[in-house]
Amino acid sequence: MSSIYNWGSRQLQDQFDSQRIADRLEQRTVHATFTDEDRAFIERSPMFFLATADAEGHPDCSYKGGMPGFVRVLNANTLAFPDYDGNGMFKSLGNLLVNPHIGMLFIDFEHPGRMRINGTATEHNDDPLLSEYPGAQLIVRVQAEQIFPNCPRYIHTMQIIKYSVYTPRLGYTPPEPEWKQMEEFRDALPDPRNSNTQSFSSGTD
Repeated sequence: MSSIYNWGSRQLQDQFDSQRIADRLEQRTVHATFTDEDRAFIERSPMFFLATADAEGHPDCSYKGGMPGFVRVLNANTLAFPDYDGNGMFKSLGNLLVNPHIGMLFIDFEHPGRMRINGTATEHNDDPLLSEYPGAQLIVRVQAEQIFPNCPRYIHTMQIIKYSVYTPRLGYTPPEPEWKQMEEFRDALPDPRNSNTQSFSSGTD
């Protein structure tokens, strides 16, 4: 029985006669432990796309960026990434508190290639990795369940001109984003003195 295809996938595979190749791709490419090549691809990536859903299944997709290496493979089936200061909406991380299922899409635009990771996530504000990520508020750990590459055929080749000046890094203090200085938002910004510093971890590793 397939671990990645639901009845909807099967219905369309039957319609377009693609079940054989779909099954072969699952057999040959889908795995649950990171290879050395997987680790290298992930840890050189300066960004990824993050898919989450709330408790009712309503989806959300966001972009996460950092310096290369900001996503780390910790062991055979666990990776971690930091949550940096954002707009305070906590759409993605809020979803993960009520529904830990996560999808991650890594794309190399300079040398077209992509990797998908599906799994479950936990959040930690007392994670020992926090000390290694300046500017991080939380650490998200992901237990990978499905790791697989995707065909790069439709990836447009692009080049990174420069990394964002707002990207946290060791020995560097990023500037405040311009929108946080706008009058209509300035008085609503979080007061660091009111932050709840009580330790927590969502779920279990």
